[in-house]
Amino acid sequence: MRDSIDRHIEYWQREVPDLDVEVEGVVTRMQMLVRHLQQRRAAALQELGLRSWEYDILWRLRAAGPPYSVTPTALAVALDTHPATLTNRLDRLTQAGLVARSRAATDRRSVVVVLTEDGHRAWESAIGSQAGAEHELLTPLSPRERETLLKLLRKVVLAAESDGPDLMLSP
Repeated sequence: MRDSIDRHIEYWQREVPDLDVEVEGVVTRMQMLVRHLQQRRAAALQELGLRSWEYDILWRLRAAGPPYSVTPTALAVALDTHPATLTNRLDRLTQAGLVARSRAATDRRSVVVVLTEDGHRAWESAIGSQAGAEHELLTPLSPRERETLLKLLRKVVLAAESDGPDLMLSP
């Protein structure tokens, strides 16, 4: 069976005779699957009344582990966001009751952003929707095929990370 990427490659092979169709096929499929998941994520978040950047902040706070608090500076770095932009976003999340700001226990001059109970509930709803979309995407694969895909993608990620920083920052 042929998919839309096969048609894409067929067109570009005529335009770019030296095109490596295997590399183009793999990379384009990965890009389109990521785009598909991002669209599904955005739709699920919209149903929950969340924007993507709001979920990203909630995820970072949840990933920090108990007591689910992070300094604004650490959040800005982790999210690759300008501090002024983050301040505005934190103001919105604070008004929505999803996060709170408080003084750090170890240094009263420092501020930390804390995930509230409403923030925990919003994150849990969003992660459930996202997990469902991810499982649905991989439904056509058998458990063995999923394991093979996982191993192959890990191999590609390890190669990419050997030449630079980790592709995913630790929580």
